[in-house]
Amino acid sequence: MGLAENYIPTPNQFQEVFTNQEAFAAIVLLAIAADGNLEPEQAEKMCGTLSRIRLFHNYSQDSMNKMFEKLLDVLQSSGLNALFNTAKESLSPQLRESAFAAATDLLLCESIITEEERYFLRDLCQALGLETDIANKIVEVMTIKNRA
Repeated sequence: MGLAENYIPTPNQFQEVFTNQEAFAAIVLLAIAADGNLEPEQAEKMCGTLSRIRLFHNYSQDSMNKMFEKLLDVLQSSGLNALFNTAKESLSPQLRESAFAAATDLLLCESIITEEERYFLRDLCQALGLETDIANKIVEVMTIKNRA
């Protein structure tokens, strides 16, 4: 066993199932980190966005912080793909369009969307099994929302 094997996560290290809230938050977290950066302002916007969603109404600030700590731990210990796959598999079908909308909203609120973020949205749409016309409508509405 080499030294690198202790530090490079393998795809099968994380086998847990997320709650709907964790899965939803993981997708939004991955969206704002899609360009390779996770700025404190982005994390604040993400928390603000999630706190307005009915799914998170019962979450206190402490509960929200603990959930994000868990997600960041999974990201650091098992990697981006493990976090993404677990979130995708854990999220209920009824919440997939909403998660895509929240992710899109947070990306578009920055006014400049990077190529990495565009690819992420395309991959997210496919991974969540969304119909292209529905995803395009969501992007269109979020673009209009974030114009102001």
